[in-house]
Amino acid sequence: MSDAHKQPEAQGHDQSPIADETEKDWSQYFDYVVQWARDRNIIQGTHSHGQMLKLMEEMGEVAHALARSNHDELKDGIGDVMVVLTILAAQNGLSIKECLISAYNEIKDRKGKMVNGIFVKEQAW
Repeated sequence: MSDAHKQPEAQGHDQSPIADETEKDWSQYFDYVVQWARDRNIIQGTHSHGQMLKLMEEMGEVAHALARSNHDELKDGIGDVMVVLTILAAQNGLSIKECLISAYNEIKDRKGKMVNGIFVKEQAW
């Protein structure tokens, strides 16, 4: 296995994978996040409601970045939201991958319209 595909080591000895935007299988980073959280006892040692509060904090950072049109902070905030959601899923016996697949299967044939710049699904109007 190449160095770019090794899992991070235990707490205090992280060997983060190379964040190469051309990486073919970017979904492996979800696995890295879960391992990182396990190494720090976040998945078993904390509760989902704590992760939900963390998610709201990170969403606030996304809103802050949007309000200031700060692209770098927006990218960081969205990434942080993905990390927290990945951990929240793992705490509940799910993978973020299966959650995304489930959500996509639910919306893929959805119809609706744009109302004031927001997509509103057909059943809601």
